[in-house]
Amino acid sequence: MKKFWIGVFLTLLYLPVNSQKTVQSKQQQTSIRWVDSVFYSLTPDERISQLIMIAAYSNRPPSHTAEISYLIQTFNLGGIIFFQGGPAREAFMTNYFQRYAKTPLLIGIDGEWGLSMRLDSTFGFPRQMMLGALSDNQLIYKMGWEIANQMKALGIHINFAPVVDINSNPLNPVISNRSFGENKINVTQKGISYMEGMQDNGLLAVAKHFPGHGDTNADSHFTLPVIEHSLGRLDSIEFYPFRELIKKNVSGVMVAHLNIPALEPKPNTASTLSSRIITDLLRKSMGYDGLIFTDALNMLGVAANNKPGELEVKALQAGNDVLLMPADPGIAIQAIKKAIRDGQLRQSQIDSSCRRVLIAKYKAGLDRYKPVDIASLPAKLNTTEATLIQRNIAASAITLVKNTFNLVPLQRLDTLRIALVLSGTNQPNQFTETVGLYKNCDTYFLPEKLDSFRTDSLLFSLRHYNLIIGSFHNTSSLANRNFGIQPSAIAFFDTLATLRKVILHLPATPYALSMFKKIYNYQAILVSYHDIPVTQDFAAQIIFGGIPAQGKLPVTASVFPINTQFTTEPIRLRYARPEEININPVTLQGVDSIVISAIQQKAMPGCQVLAAKDGVVFYNKSFGYHTYDSLRKVKNSDIYDLASLTKITGTLPAIMKLYEENEIKLKSRLSSYFHNLKKTNKKEITLIDILTHQARLQPFIPFYLKLIEPKNAGEKLLVSTASATNTIRLSASSFGNSNVRYRNGFIVTRPDIEHGVTIADDMYLSNSYVDSIFLTIDNSPLLKEKQYKYSDLGFIYLYKLIELKTKTALNEYDDKNFYQKLGAETMGYLPLNRFDRDRIIPTEYDQFFRKQLIHGYVHDPAAAMLGGVSGHAGVFSNANDLAKLMQMYLNKGSFGGEKFFDKETLEYFTSCPFCEEHNRRGIGFDKPEMGSANGPTCQCVSAKSFGHSGFTGTYTWADPENGLLYIFLSNRVCPDAENNKLVEMNVRTRIHEVFTKALAESKKDK
Repeated sequence: MKKFWIGVFLTLLYLPVNSQKTVQSKQQQTSIRWVDSVFYSLTPDERISQLIMIAAYSNRPPSHTAEISYLIQTFNLGGIIFFQGGPAREAFMTNYFQRYAKTPLLIGIDGEWGLSMRLDSTFGFPRQMMLGALSDNQLIYKMGWEIANQMKALGIHINFAPVVDINSNPLNPVISNRSFGENKINVTQKGISYMEGMQDNGLLAVAKHFPGHGDTNADSHFTLPVIEHSLGRLDSIEFYPFRELIKKNVSGVMVAHLNIPALEPKPNTASTLSSRIITDLLRKSMGYDGLIFTDALNMLGVAANNKPGELEVKALQAGNDVLLMPADPGIAIQAIKKAIRDGQLRQSQIDSSCRRVLIAKYKAGLDRYKPVDIASLPAKLNTTEATLIQRNIAASAITLVKNTFNLVPLQRLDTLRIALVLSGTNQPNQFTETVGLYKNCDTYFLPEKLDSFRTDSLLFSLRHYNLIIGSFHNTSSLANRNFGIQPSAIAFFDTLATLRKVILHLPATPYALSMFKKIYNYQAILVSYHDIPVTQDFAAQIIFGGIPAQGKLPVTASVFPINTQFTTEPIRLRYARPEEININPVTLQGVDSIVISAIQQKAMPGCQVLAAKDGVVFYNKSFGYHTYDSLRKVKNSDIYDLASLTKITGTLPAIMKLYEENEIKLKSRLSSYFHNLKKTNKKEITLIDILTHQARLQPFIPFYLKLIEPKNAGEKLLVSTASATNTIRLSASSFGNSNVRYRNGFIVTRPDIEHGVTIADDMYLSNSYVDSIFLTIDNSPLLKEKQYKYSDLGFIYLYKLIELKTKTALNEYDDKNFYQKLGAETMGYLPLNRFDRDRIIPTEYDQFFRKQLIHGYVHDPAAAMLGGVSGHAGVFSNANDLAKLMQMYLNKGSFGGEKFFDKETLEYFTSCPFCEEHNRRGIGFDKPEMGSANGPTCQCVSAKSFGHSGFTGTYTWADPENGLLYIFLSNRVCPDAENNKLVEMNVRTRIHEVFTKALAESKKDK
């Protein structure tokens, strides 16, 4: 009676889905000629063989290939499902097998996250749990499309994916992160997107594991799991995705090895062997007319209680079409033939399943079979498109499940002392590297064996930090392996979270959160699902505000309910591949070519080049070496002397701040702040005239000449000047190549109370000489006409003005108010006080004044004699940190969630107030010479653009019109400042042109 009512319930519950049959009949009409011709060429035995797919491995010895080939030729088997190996080896085997197959083989793979699930040297997409966190299912469709591209290139016709099991059991040992999650609507929508992406691109998809493997606590590879749910629950939850994918014409359905008493009352009967589940429910009630696959028949969930041969007969009796991986194909075929003779199976059923297999082969294009082109595989299997899809998915899926007081993204970096604590690894990785782009953080690695002594020692070391970012690595999806996380590490972080603010980064299944016993103590928790470089990268970017947090928790995890989501907004630079913002990397190869050529022609030993579009860094590379000896390669973290870029990085931000605070007025006279100038020819000079270089000041003064005595008494110093670059060179006839003599009392080799100004290694200048520098400027003559003439002298005055108004040293003022807040920690004066010399790029070998390689000290002699801190030179930085300041300017005063200046201030200072007087300069900033080839930039910039260049080979430019920020840092003066090839070859402006061209192309492509 119970069986009767189950049958009545299923019949009434499901109406036949005729759309599937209609589509199938149309497909049959177009393929019937080929299908019929093949079908009628097959013997009854071969029709049985077409229902069998056997496993093949491309990482096994030749004897395995020979065995598979023998089975194919002997029985004319229907297909192969490939497992572990490599792509080229698999392609070779596929071609070999197809060559000897009478009927073209249907090639399949179990590639839920792409080929990398089974093959080495192939691309890996995210697990489905991560996909479940997405809001944009179009990304999943694109992933399916690209997976189809790769699999078809390898001669694969069918992918046993997507998994549409609804994982409602956190301890599920076999599905877990292979599922899209626990919500049936979310699982279904994403399963459809994945399926349609593959099938629209010609790859057959298989929904699995029918009727639903998501709420099991056992692994069907080793035993037969039991699902105790009622029929109503199964219909409402587990069946739902399969019904919807059937409506969307999924090509195949795989049946799981499950014991479901509500559907099959016969004890210990696997769903794979149940006609009630396959024929009555799936085929009749759900109206599915596509291919039905068994799960692998060598799995103990079904094989433990059924002998080879008997098992395959039962599977066909239940209504399956394809027998996946029978233990012995020969035994299976003989048993099936006997069952037909004995009336246990009908030949018509075999024929019907055989036709479905042949229709699938026609849909897969096997009527036009072509061998795999092995030579083209590397390009087809590792595409840019795949990388971009993977990156877009990771960026969109990473989920912020807790964010106390909106801690993420981090703000006020100047107030944070951050330590990174990593578990599961003892090496820096992409996470630590990306964090370093935003802020310098100390890194600690948890030992695998964490005893009480080591715990206490590490906790003691971490007491100096007010924020800890904890990150787990080399995680696992298996609950019975503690998700790859050491319990001692969890205990450590749980303790730490009671003592310090802790951000927890978990690149693992969210179910691992249940292992943390004090989850409420963590300030913020970020789940990135999978421990791979791309998730490490974007997790760090989310924490620091490079990209927004967008993901939504697809399952209930610990105390966090499904759909938990904290969204954030980007506040800092984002780091991306050029293709992510529609920039062609082929065009950018022009930058590499220009730089490499310049290095080869010795225009410079090396350089850093950075470009960003609208706050997205898409190019950040280092080239060459520190010096021409080629001993130390330039790294992105290395530090350059910015030279005159100091004017806009050291002086200008301080001036703008004082301007906003109404501490200075730009039209005020300099003499109103320095009263001693009222009695000099400088009394009428205004601040704005200094900032726009029209104050009639001398371009420069070689202050250091007063420190040097000629070789011969009475001989005059012969000098050659280069006003455009504000430098001076002593004539060799004055001193020869060495033996420069300093005037008595000014320079000593050891510091003392009277000589405390460090100008180079073992060189200390008299403290009193600083005053003489300003006295020399005070008494210097003015140029006759008020017109644009670039000068360092006014910015030396401004440095003194800033310190007068702020009562703080300029280097300290800038560091506190700007650099630390920006996270620009390499930026600043006096780099040897903060960094190892090895990170600092040397500049000139000064043969005349300092008689040594200038390494770690400011190149400009005047700035050196001022103690390394001045308004015209002295700031050092790498390109990445300079980009933060420049992007703040482009953002009109805001960066990192903080407002540095009013919008109106930046608009004013980047304007051209005296353009009508033929002075192109902004207020502190340089501006383009529009319509002239003699300006500081290429003719590719807009009139609104601004920037600066430096004598040592530095350059930065920002353009509000197209959002382009470009930085070029080099030490072209090393070892000889007379080397002017960088300028002669127009290296910096030619690179600028390439970046501008790349942006213009991207706009057209859109």
